[in-house]
Amino acid sequence: MTAVTRVLIADDQALVRTGFKMILTSAGIDVVGVAADGLEAVQLARALQPDVILMDIRMPALDGLEAARRILAESSRIRVIMLTTFDLDKYVYAALALGASGFLLKDVTPEHLANSVRLVTTGDALLSPSITRRLVERFAGPDGGAPPVPADLSVLTPRELEVLRLVGRGLSNAEVAENLTLSEATVKTHVARIFAKLELRDRAQAVVLAYESGLITPAGQD
Repeated sequence: MTAVTRVLIADDQALVRTGFKMILTSAGIDVVGVAADGLEAVQLARALQPDVILMDIRMPALDGLEAARRILAESSRIRVIMLTTFDLDKYVYAALALGASGFLLKDVTPEHLANSVRLVTTGDALLSPSITRRLVERFAGPDGGAPPVPADLSVLTPRELEVLRLVGRGLSNAEVAENLTLSEATVKTHVARIFAKLELRDRAQAVVLAYESGLITPAGQD
């Protein structure tokens, strides 16, 4: 029997909290708590240990970015999805660098909301390649507002570097396999090894790292 996903919703708007809770509950997802600000989100995350947190970026007391940083620093199991009203929000990029598993616009459809929560519980990242690439191209670099992503890419083999470069461009495992004429299973193995060697949580951090390390340039001239 598949375990029910446990979710914490953190948003300072009561309407968003209520609406998202109704949508997720009707989809068979267990909303274990709601928070109206970042401090409450951190406290509830510690107490409830949810699988996924839907975290608004702009909240009183403690913003969603700092709340996510504290939560992810304490737990490698909890997945955080950032909520925003703007698809090109520099704080979303910073959140991805910190370890958030992706982001959703607040006008997301009910079906997409539920599917997104389920997706990140599998360990995958919630990425829209086109939006994520635009985010990285706009905000990557020393003035982008995101913390640096330290990485020694010399620990990777030449093939793993090729795979990371393609993952950084937003390609799926199947697309990477097609580009490199490999089986998808082989690509999955390479991706797992890359994550282990570079201590990455998921594909979201891999995309950010590929740019921050210079493996891919914002202009795409890699």
